[in-house]
Amino acid sequence: MSLITIYHNPACGTSRNTLAMIRNSGVEPEVIEYLKTPPSQARLAELVAAMGIPVRQLLRRKGTPYDELGLDDAKWTDEQLLEQMVQHPILINRPIVVTPLGTRLCRPSERVLDILPSPQQGAFTKEDGEPVIDAQGRRITKA
Repeated sequence: MSLITIYHNPACGTSRNTLAMIRNSGVEPEVIEYLKTPPSQARLAELVAAMGIPVRQLLRRKGTPYDELGLDDAKWTDEQLLEQMVQHPILINRPIVVTPLGTRLCRPSERVLDILPSPQQGAFTKEDGEPVIDAQGRRITKA
């Protein structure tokens, strides 16, 4: 069993880039396609707590029923928002990565580098052509 888990949507470029960076560190993570296998409400609450973010920050708006459900309304409690994410997993922002060093919503995908236990093993360029890791496995900083 892997020490790293990614809640992944293969249709999402950010999620694919994040998964590729995990693999570039020499690790094959547990991949949970959360649209096929949604986390329970209790697991979502654990992930939010581990990330130290408000529940609302985990909500995805674009391409979801967010507006139709009126989730912008302050009347919704955290528990109710989590219930909506369980009922409509597309509302869960992604990717979420869990490692021994922490749990993060990896948007942008480079956020995963802060919680990977193993260094990058070679160059990595995102799908859009942006270089992230050089040939020596070092992070490329933007000027």
